[in-house]
Amino acid sequence: MACVLEAPLRMSVLSEVTASSRHYVDRLFDLDPQKVLQGVMLLYLLQQETSSTELRTECAVVLGSLAMGTENNVKSLLDCHIIPALLQGLLSPDLKFIEACLRCLRTIFISPVTPEDLLYADTTVISHLMALLSRSRYTQEYICQIFSHCCKGPDHQTNLFNHGAVQNIAHLLVSTSYKVRMQALKCFSVLAFENPQVSMTLVNVSVDGELLPQIFVKMLQRDKPIEMQLTSAKCLTSMCRAGAIRTDDSCIVLKTLPCLVRMCSKERLLEERVEGAETLAYLIETDVELQRIASITDHLIVMLADYFKYPSSVSAITDIKRLDHDLKHAHELRQAAFKLYASLGANDEDIRKKIIETENMMDRIVNGLSESGIKVRLAAVRCLHSLSRSVQQLRTSFQDHAVWKPLMKVLQNAPNEILVVASSTLCNLLLEFSPSKEPILESGAIELLCSLTQSENLALRVNGIWALMNVAFQAEQKIKSDILRGLSTEQLFQLLSDSDVNVLMKTLGLLRNLLSTRPHIDHIMSTHGKQIMQAVTLILEGEHNIEVKEQTLCILANIADGTTAKELIMTNDDILQKIKYYMSHSNAKLQLAAMFCVSNLIWNEEEGSQERQDKLRDMGIVDILHKLSQSSDPNLCDKAKTALQQYLA
Repeated sequence: MACVLEAPLRMSVLSEVTASSRHYVDRLFDLDPQKVLQGVMLLYLLQQETSSTELRTECAVVLGSLAMGTENNVKSLLDCHIIPALLQGLLSPDLKFIEACLRCLRTIFISPVTPEDLLYADTTVISHLMALLSRSRYTQEYICQIFSHCCKGPDHQTNLFNHGAVQNIAHLLVSTSYKVRMQALKCFSVLAFENPQVSMTLVNVSVDGELLPQIFVKMLQRDKPIEMQLTSAKCLTSMCRAGAIRTDDSCIVLKTLPCLVRMCSKERLLEERVEGAETLAYLIETDVELQRIASITDHLIVMLADYFKYPSSVSAITDIKRLDHDLKHAHELRQAAFKLYASLGANDEDIRKKIIETENMMDRIVNGLSESGIKVRLAAVRCLHSLSRSVQQLRTSFQDHAVWKPLMKVLQNAPNEILVVASSTLCNLLLEFSPSKEPILESGAIELLCSLTQSENLALRVNGIWALMNVAFQAEQKIKSDILRGLSTEQLFQLLSDSDVNVLMKTLGLLRNLLSTRPHIDHIMSTHGKQIMQAVTLILEGEHNIEVKEQTLCILANIADGTTAKELIMTNDDILQKIKYYMSHSNAKLQLAAMFCVSNLIWNEEEGSQERQDKLRDMGIVDILHKLSQSSDPNLCDKAKTALQQYLA
């Protein structure tokens, strides 16, 4: 297709171009599109082996300059298949031409419009680039920059790793050229990110007798440039998260963590503060001790509050460029602060209290929940979820700010990644001690949660059923009926036959909560008894783990506690045989759960107990109880003796 190129932003490169290519270059900046098309001859000349190497080098330089122009320029060059042409140029024996081609490739690959996969289309390219790393400091700088920009996700990481990226790039960390050191460092930061294989390898690599973690630690010292400190901190963070470096290692506690906290201070540029906070959030996300250390380092919790103060009030800004810059980074700053607060407050009650007491914190979260930018919204929900793990805060701050209202709004219409975190938060807000539980239910939560249980997304199914389980806990009969109506018997069966054990366990937990207190048990079993007994039978017969079967036997024990409901067990010989079987099972938990069923069926003070006792004696249950009363397990022994007393009374 035709390529239309706009004039680049930088014109200085033209001074490097000699008269031989001036004829074509002039046309590239012509306002007449027809003449611009002739400028595409540059690409043609680049590929002609009959052209002199100097001319081909100049073509690569000018094309690189064009690529620095607008994104449309890059698109046009891509449409003209510039990448294969430049990659072909790398096979030349001439180093200056190779460097010009690499510089142009670097410029094209760092453009957001260039698909990274173009680098991996031909399997020989990566090997050839690895081989070119030894040619000059320019090939080292450009190739490392290409790799770090084109390494997006595990497939790219594995490809580069398998081509010897670690071994080929490691020695560049001690290059005399700062640019080479920096690009090599950036390479390792993207190679190691969320990649245990790379991280575990890096930890054992040494250069000039020094291990890489030690080299990274030297690079994050205060006297090093900020970008070097930040990038080496990212490398060490990835290695720590992958388990290659322990969380209590001094290079993490005394070097990496303090360095990242420093990056959050007011003295740093806005973009550095964003990167520092996001990396720190990732470093401490799963480690309680690191969360505690970070929370008391350099007043971090208070320092983060400043992230919400951009853009500064317009009156204070006379510089329009500064306002534009602040506006651009304001969203990123809020997102980073929410993420870091979420990590800080993930486990420790005192830290959560400090975060919530930070100026206007709850208001900021509430505002964040309704931001237009999806990333800020997600980070705000994550922060809220982290803080919602606090019993104290659920009872106070969450209620004072009616947080449930914007949260319910988020749940009405959001992408799955937000829905997953928002529904997890809702699970916590629906715990029985949460004052928000009642207004949430009044606003139509049951219908919403029932619809989540039908999601194809596993996490949403788990959260939907988990929240319903919390709703059903010690609930009144009307709410329980609403849940059963909202779920439908068919959906309940679907959940009980779900392939994921989490969904199954939470559904059994829901059933157990629904079937509590006698009037509720009898009412629910009178309407859904047949289906529930069928489901219980299927699970006890199926290939399920001990926890699933124990939970199912506990449901049976609850049914056996009903006044009329227990007849559904007594008239079902299949179920009675299963109870007998589990009383003699090798697992004590299952034996105990089966005995709960028996105790509830034979309890003396209840009508019809004599007939039930006789039937169970005829089945051989009493013999098993005698045997269990001699058990070395005190729980089994006590429970068996208590049951036998019912026969003696």
